[in-house]
Amino acid sequence: MDEKRFNELYNRAYEKSYMVFTDFLNLEEQSILANTYLPCVLYGGYENAERVIAGFGEEIKRDDFPVKYLAVSPVIQKFSDKLTHRDFLGALMNLGIKREMLGDIIVYENSGYLVCLEQITDYITDNLTRIKHTSVKVTQIAELPDHIVKTPDPSELVVSSLRLDVLVCAVYKLSRSEGAKLFSAGKIFVNSRLTENSSYTVKEKDIVSVRGMGRFAFLQQLRTTKKDRLVIEIRRYG
Repeated sequence: MDEKRFNELYNRAYEKSYMVFTDFLNLEEQSILANTYLPCVLYGGYENAERVIAGFGEEIKRDDFPVKYLAVSPVIQKFSDKLTHRDFLGALMNLGIKREMLGDIIVYENSGYLVCLEQITDYITDNLTRIKHTSVKVTQIAELPDHIVKTPDPSELVVSSLRLDVLVCAVYKLSRSEGAKLFSAGKIFVNSRLTENSSYTVKEKDIVSVRGMGRFAFLQQLRTTKKDRLVIEIRRYG
């Protein structure tokens, strides 16, 4: 989805005084939207979702978003394959479903919990019967279980500075050259904006997303060590 389309949806919502929603947006699309500075509400079905829907209109609440939740689990867990995020997504793509119709997929104890657009829930429920060699059942649920979307506990990290590249390399245990490749490939986002400036100083409450690796939030600087290194607190989501 491009900037022109976002502007069209915004104008439609405010000219006709009703709510308009996008499909699920990936990180690149969220970055484009963020740079338009259009007023909207973002929600992906639960707190801190990576893929989100943008809602345009007055007084939009989370209950207004056209999202549903599905639990996908092996019929017989004992004899099932080990199922990964890639397996669940691949099986859904094989049904002819476009990626923008699907939100996050959370894998927990060999079951998949899916956020999707309301309009395709029945289709998935009726047609997703097998993943790899494993027979599965799909159940519509009212919300995602608390234990699979629980906010991760904060953790401490020692870094030399608050530069973005320093934090990315420290969180994901990367070399400087590996981190540089992520920036040059356009895989680093701060607060949903594509960020190519590796020397950006990360601020409290910034959410850093690394495409294909996960996200983390910089919470605060705790103290300085005797060797002038910084002890910081982060919350890692993946």
